[in-house]
Amino acid sequence: MAKYGKAASKNVESTMRRKKKGTLKSSSGRKVTSRKQAIAIALNEAREKGAKVPSRKAARKSSRKTSRKTSRKTSKKK
Repeated sequence: MAKYGKAASKNVESTMRRKKKGTLKSSSGRKVTSRKQAIAIALNEAREKGAKVPSRKAARKSSRKTSRKTSRKTSKKK
């Protein structure tokens, strides 16, 4: 079964065109130059429209397993 729907694919396609043209802006209003950021924006827009895109929660759980923070022990000086 496919992870992403056709609508999501078309949204990514149009967003990449906007990035290439230079009209794609991030939420802060700056121009988007990163390919990864452009794809993230496209998938987020597709999610809002109701296209078939996996939820962000699933992606976060898998990344947590690989990057665990190590706790640092501090010794008290007397």
